[in-house]
Amino acid sequence: MRVGLVCAHGSIPDRTDTPVVGPRQHVAQVAAQLSARGHDVRVYDRRDDPDLPAWAEVDGYVVERAPVGPAARTACERLVRHVPELSRWLTERWSAGWAPDVLHGHFWIGGLVAASAARHSPVPVVQTFHSLGAEQLRRLGQACHDGSHERIVLEKALIRVIDMAVAHSTDEVEELTRMGLERAAAVVVPVGVDTDLFQPEGEAAPRGQRPRILSVTGLRPGHGQEDLIRALRMIGDAELVIVGGPPRDRLARHVEARRLTEFAGRLGVGDRVRLVGAVPHRQMPAWYRSADVVACVSHYACSGRMALEAMACGVPVVGYSLGGVADCVVDEVTGRLVPPGEARGLALTMRRLLADEAQRFAYGHAAVDRVRCSYTWDRAVGTLERLYERLARRTATV
Repeated sequence: MRVGLVCAHGSIPDRTDTPVVGPRQHVAQVAAQLSARGHDVRVYDRRDDPDLPAWAEVDGYVVERAPVGPAARTACERLVRHVPELSRWLTERWSAGWAPDVLHGHFWIGGLVAASAARHSPVPVVQTFHSLGAEQLRRLGQACHDGSHERIVLEKALIRVIDMAVAHSTDEVEELTRMGLERAAAVVVPVGVDTDLFQPEGEAAPRGQRPRILSVTGLRPGHGQEDLIRALRMIGDAELVIVGGPPRDRLARHVEARRLTEFAGRLGVGDRVRLVGAVPHRQMPAWYRSADVVACVSHYACSGRMALEAMACGVPVVGYSLGGVADCVVDEVTGRLVPPGEARGLALTMRRLLADEAQRFAYGHAAVDRVRCSYTWDRAVGTLERLYERLARRTATV
């Protein structure tokens, strides 16, 4: 089967072991896994670096980069005006002799390009948003909203023309149906985890004697770091280690990093809060294994990827009961779920878990089993493969 994955947001990493993580790494993994299953896969993205080649073969699939828009990282809302040009470029690539049996758009910009390119053809269009503007606005507020109200309008228009939406959580499906998508046109396919990389065995990052709470997230408002710092006051002599944001040597100049450091100082826990900065993807298992508990408390957790990586490393997760975290963490089996925003409940839950080594061991053991049974890349891509084949067969019979 010929599968086209359309991003248009920015360049896909050249290898699946790149330090770049998140949705773009997700697309790269899907492409590599589909290629390993024997499919002919092409990833279409936008060249955001003038040094990147226009065409590359990566891990068995082909990446084609459109020379459209600025050759630099560009916010999605500024790429909207380039959608017609990106769509024309895409259809021209197909006229060169290769055309997909299924198109899968990623991010709202990639979806707009895919749907526009396929509007005069029978090719079915699948869409993964990775985040939704309306839900992001509702949960994080205008100050944290990544995009504009134009994005929300265009996302609602997009769901009316796609054949199927692939969501990362049941919360996301509910949001899509509120936006007008038919429930039958949505399927939940959780993110996959590389269980060869993320596993309980292996080295752990250095640590002291204090119990360690680890948070892995971007350094932006709404990601729950303030909640954790407030909770830390009620937990005793534990440390909070925050991984994410810019490289370590740029933390001192990062506005949110400085704000969190000052906030921790005002609450009297500055000596127990450590900001690490960005960590290469392949080093993350060591950081997870160094923790007694991993806290996943972002106020908007679409996929729950960090929770799954921690669980695969045998570490219990304490998280807010929303999004992908609520789906993957089984309360009182692989970790604990608490209502979003309740710092006191979060503190009490973590304090009890940090004091109970046997419970942490039981949760961690069950977490590893859950990931290996339900959240591997093989399982995730197998679900996508069956979806693509069903849509292609349905199109062929029309």
